[in-house]
Amino acid sequence: MKKPQVLPFDKYALYHEAVQSPETDVEFYRDTYHEIFKSKKVTTLREDFCAGGAISAEWVKLNKKYRSCGLDLDPEPLEYGRKHYISKLTAEQQSRVALIQKNVLDKGIPKADIVAAVNFSYCIFKKRELLKQYFQNVYDSVNSKGLFILDIFGGSQCADIIEDRTKFKNMTYYWDQQSFDPITNEALFQIHFRVKGKKYENVFTYDWRLWTIPELKDLMAEVGFKKVVVYWEGTNRKGGGNGIFKQVEKGEACLSWIAYVVGVKS
Repeated sequence: MKKPQVLPFDKYALYHEAVQSPETDVEFYRDTYHEIFKSKKVTTLREDFCAGGAISAEWVKLNKKYRSCGLDLDPEPLEYGRKHYISKLTAEQQSRVALIQKNVLDKGIPKADIVAAVNFSYCIFKKRELLKQYFQNVYDSVNSKGLFILDIFGGSQCADIIEDRTKFKNMTYYWDQQSFDPITNEALFQIHFRVKGKKYENVFTYDWRLWTIPELKDLMAEVGFKKVVVYWEGTNRKGGGNGIFKQVEKGEACLSWIAYVVGVKS
């Protein structure tokens, strides 16, 4: 049996620094709910495919009435999140958040005002019927006057075999697209890190099907969401994403883009 790779660094901390922005994410979820429903009565968030549950931890910081739960199948990142994210909350905040080892396809998952499935994790479902099953489970478990929020990426560059590199203070982050099949839209991605001059390959692996916005909108409508809206990321002066998402009717033909698809349950 092959021994697991022992890394001289905290891979989850590096991932958090390179990829995640939970503080601004939860503000976007809250503000989107306020905008769509013209109401501030949102209280509960469920974070599907939560890994360490960084978003769940940030949600309860926003308001003393807010509660959250995170679902994931892998016990390792859940335990990491309890140790590094949940433990840093106040005792009162900790009482309002739970990380649960559970399949998002299971019945009886916790209900919430907002269900968020981000970091493109739902792309693990490669068959339409399986993704629809997940969407139906979300629809059944999200409260009336609730939202289902997905992020999505795309653009012509998604068909290229490329490796992007981003330098940070203490490391370099690599997003490596190793394959793409235009017949199935399946793609293989790897995350690498360079730390103290040494590159560590394949620290995280993602074997996905790349879904499109029209496919997600159609599936949401089929399972019962009466309205589906898209929030598109704006651009900075250099042509990259600026982290600001606004509701749009039309997108842009970019090499690479990120958006949110939001199902509305009224």
